[in-house]
Amino acid sequence: MTTENLVSPLIAADARWVRKLPRRVTLVALVLTLIAVQFSIATSQILFSLALVSWVTTLVVERRLPSAPPWILPLVLYAAWSLVSAAFAPDLRASLQECKQLVLLLLIPLTYEIVDEGAVMPLTTLVLAAGAASALVGIGQFSILHYDDLGQRPRSTLGLYMTFSGLMMLTLNLAIARVLFGTKARMWPAIVVPALAVVLPLSLARNAWVGAGFSVALLLAMRDWRLTAVVPAAAAAFFVAAPAQILRRFYSIFDLNDLSRRDRFAMARAGFRIIREHPMTGVGPNMIERVYGQYREPDAVLQNPPHLHNVPLQIAAERGLPALALWVWFVVAIVIAAMRLYRQAPREGSLRFLSATALASVVAMLGAGMFEHNFGDSEFQMLFLVLITLPFAVARTDRSRVERP
Repeated sequence: MTTENLVSPLIAADARWVRKLPRRVTLVALVLTLIAVQFSIATSQILFSLALVSWVTTLVVERRLPSAPPWILPLVLYAAWSLVSAAFAPDLRASLQECKQLVLLLLIPLTYEIVDEGAVMPLTTLVLAAGAASALVGIGQFSILHYDDLGQRPRSTLGLYMTFSGLMMLTLNLAIARVLFGTKARMWPAIVVPALAVVLPLSLARNAWVGAGFSVALLLAMRDWRLTAVVPAAAAAFFVAAPAQILRRFYSIFDLNDLSRRDRFAMARAGFRIIREHPMTGVGPNMIERVYGQYREPDAVLQNPPHLHNVPLQIAAERGLPALALWVWFVVAIVIAAMRLYRQAPREGSLRFLSATALASVVAMLGAGMFEHNFGDSEFQMLFLVLITLPFAVARTDRSRVERP
């Protein structure tokens, strides 16, 4: 055998490794983005930018166009209509700055192409580890630093307690889905569930309580409807063990004189007035705070809220009824597609728990989104978009493996 025959395979192997390097860098950057989003939006966005650059490099090296699941179409149209809405906003520059968040939608094709069956378990394990660490910080803030009232709530290292509670809600869904539907590596998610379940009540965020309640009940029913008996038992434990301030916060849900509840209704009425006057394009992204005074009721508590604390209402008032219709199309499309994947998924492998996670994430977003504009929260949206895309990424790689000669 000649020296050339010995060296040629090594050169070919090195060339393949170099060719795959951008893909590996993209995957690592995506994982680090999801870890960082639990602690710092600035760090996560820097890492996301790195992931985008390396993903584009991957497309160039592999000489192909990007791909995405079919349900991305309504989101693409939603992004286009948002730009149309911004063009009619009273402050074009400020409205276009808000549209920068639309870049986050690129997480869908990026995740769809980069994550495969072999990467998804380590990825979700690291997301759960980061969520557990953030939850422990929040528990420490409540119990040691006395972040235990509405003026100072647990938020871990994040800037907003609403962002923190939303991320904990999504991470809890991921952990419970992996425990219920996973066929291996269930010990770690089972360990982190208590911390996530404890920190959610401590956050005093009622919207996250609602979202988590609906999504966890859905996961239990999907696994075995008899498991829903856990829900009243968990409720009983909550009322027995919860600190007094958390119980007061819970009872305030039903208090007609609660200021925040009354203000939500005032925001809703103002939002409907905005929609009546601007049905097609709304007032423009990031414009609610600026125009709210023109539609505010005399007894409104917040004079200029940044948003209307309701996702469908916010979208319609900001971007018009066409944008709301596109968003509803997206929600229906992702639910149908994820349900189809769940029914087709084999009991072995990760596809079953990932499709259950996607369904629970949508339900949690909708439940909490009736009382908070979580779809407009960058950190929440980043984790949400990845979680709903993961099952489709795994299904794509499975199909490719079957179709490969």
